[in-house]
Amino acid sequence: MLRDNLIMLRRLNGFSQEQISEKIGISRQAYAKWETGATVPDIDKAAALAEVYGVTLDGLLKTERTEGIGDLPPAPKGKNIWGSVTIGERGQIVIPKAAREKFGLKAGDRLIVLSDENGVALLPAESFERRMQEFMAKITDSRDTET
Repeated sequence: MLRDNLIMLRRLNGFSQEQISEKIGISRQAYAKWETGATVPDIDKAAALAEVYGVTLDGLLKTERTEGIGDLPPAPKGKNIWGSVTIGERGQIVIPKAAREKFGLKAGDRLIVLSDENGVALLPAESFERRMQEFMAKITDSRDTET
């Protein structure tokens, strides 16, 4: 798991083993041993690696696997990969349990569907509606002060 993530992250970021080892203050040989799984970094060095790669320590240590793709690189800090969903005949989807628990989603909750050319996002309707009302109030306030 760790060794696979180290290899993926290093390659994704375009670093050589030498460059990473310099960033965290170890020899290239020591880093190479982590990638082969011969040894593992101590907690301080693992934390330094997570910082260099912009991932959490937990993300650095775990391997995420998804259907149809295989092993995924750790998500950046603050980002999540919850897994895949299948759209039913009438357009319904089932949100993975871990995501529902993380965001407190339950049956009957309303979600707003947003998208751009890269994908689709779901937002809790109440949160989106509140932000839109705040935004519209600011626009109205700025118009009133212009006259």
